[in-house]
Amino acid sequence: MTKANGRVPFIAGNWKMNLDHLQSIAFVQKLAWSLKDARLDFDGVEVAVFPPFTDLRSVQTLVAADKLPVKYGAQDVSAHDAGAFTGEISGAFLKALDCEYVIIGHSERRTLHMEDDALVAAKVKAALKYDVTPVICVGETAEDLAEHGPSAVPVAQLTAALEGVGAGADIVVAYEPVWAIGSGQAATPEQAEQVAAALRAVVAESIGADAAAATRILYGGSVKSGNIAGFMRQPNVDGALVGGASLDVAEFSSISRFQSHVGT
Repeated sequence: MTKANGRVPFIAGNWKMNLDHLQSIAFVQKLAWSLKDARLDFDGVEVAVFPPFTDLRSVQTLVAADKLPVKYGAQDVSAHDAGAFTGEISGAFLKALDCEYVIIGHSERRTLHMEDDALVAAKVKAALKYDVTPVICVGETAEDLAEHGPSAVPVAQLTAALEGVGAGADIVVAYEPVWAIGSGQAATPEQAEQVAAALRAVVAESIGADAAAATRILYGGSVKSGNIAGFMRQPNVDGALVGGASLDVAEFSSISRFQSHVGT
């Protein structure tokens, strides 16, 4: 179900530091079978998983060998191409594994690894250099929300992330209200739409109106099958970045089949 605006909905599962390579193989197989059995239109909904780095080669081999319609990406990328950067993974490495996407600036990276806006911006450029589409995460804490109001912090983060990015760049934006993540209490669809609209305006100003019209903006924060339809009804919300619920095959499959919930 391509939305009326022409953007193909995107349901992305961030597995964080969960599932080893064998578990990932089993998960992707079950997910693909489940969605095929449900006759999901993979041309109308893009489904992607983001496993740990150690699982990517296994997922690549499985997807290629079985011609599975599930996409995949990495959870982070280095700002550097190569060199003495122990533990870093470059965009060139991700491209060699046929990763289509990479998550950049996730709230956990910003808080636990102290990644600032400048580093996020450098990583965005590094991904684009190798034709890996960055999923740029932005969002506010409860304290940010109380102090600055809705959308101010995400808008500032996205503006910084797109500094120096060329017009028409292929990006995805994920709004993750940190105050909602893991709480079981998602933002309302109306709250998500308000921020998504503001973020689309940033994309238009930074890299052009055509790019803004094409860019998919995701909501991420306690997404589940019971609330996905409300978000997908919003004109500027084009999908979801799913955390904990993406580790349950049945639940993630149900989220991916959000069309069956939209009319209810």
